Amino acid sequence: MNGPALDRSVLFFGGKGGVGKTTLAAAIAIMSADRGDRTLLVSTDPAHSTSDALGMDLGGQATEVLSNLWALEIDPVEETERYIKQVKARIAESTPPRLAAEVERQIDIARVTPGADESALFDRFTSILTELGSRYDRLVFDTAPLGHTLRLLSLPELMNTWIDGLIARRKKVNVLGRMWRTVSGAAQGGVRDSDPVLDALQDRRDRFEHARQVMTDAKTTGFVFVVIPEHLAISETERSVTVLDRHAIPVAAVIVNQCNRGSDREREQAYLTRLKRRFHGHPIFEVSRLGQEPHGIDGLRQLIAAIPRGVFEL
Repeated sequence: MNGPALDRSVLFFGGKGGVGKTTLAAAIAIMSADRGDRTLLVSTDPAHSTSDALGMDLGGQATEVLSNLWALEIDPVEETERYIKQVKARIAESTPPRLAAEVERQIDIARVTPGADESALFDRFTSILTELGSRYDRLVFDTAPLGHTLRLLSLPELMNTWIDGLIARRKKVNVLGRMWRTVSGAAQGGVRDSDPVLDALQDRRDRFEHARQVMTDAKTTGFVFVVIPEHLAISETERSVTVLDRHAIPVAAVIVNQCNRGSDREREQAYLTRLKRRFHGHPIFEVSRLGQEPHGIDGLRQLIAAIPRGVFEL
């Protein structure tokens, strides 16, 4: 890809906790906004460190930070509650009153099953992706620690298969239902063809498919691995690249953060050699350690000054 490594419409910043992915994601988002691009910075990390980095309180709805820059933090618990309410509302439209209480009970049980939070988070994530190009020019995601993020990014493939099965079963039920209503329709006041549940399933499938297409398009999307020159951070990144390759999610760059350039330079150079060998073909950039952790817009602008040319340019 020609031009700066991170000049893409959708960027995911990921890495172990404590490597500086949040501050780098926020810095790149500010650079994007300064360039005139309508930019949304999204945190999927339950730690909500994006608020700390920007020096302002964020919530689940986009808050204006600067000209051309908005930010929000997705709360998995809040998203799960919102998602469950939507499901209940849609089910209520098509469920006979005598079954409504049992259906709601089953939905409440599903709320606490493994994967419920991730499913709700992914639902919000796909909704945000649909705003690319219309409301925003660039989306910058500050993601949760790698294990959680990799599960989230692998969901489009898995969810498409699952939801196709649900749609097929729903259509089969509808065919049987129409046959019965055709026979008894006169007594029941006509035949109802609309199905809000099927409509909702097909809408989700369309969004999941759109998400998969966006996330696997190397011209549009890139995953940015943020590491520090230490063994554990690099080892985890090596394993994670294998997972992304399996799901065809493009890696845009590796940023080696918090480089000392002092007495530990020889040790750091050994790690950089290892990174260049392992990530051959991917751009690798070094960012020097600042005197103090960047905080607030002014602190992030100091970090921007330390970001090498070729990463993202104004």
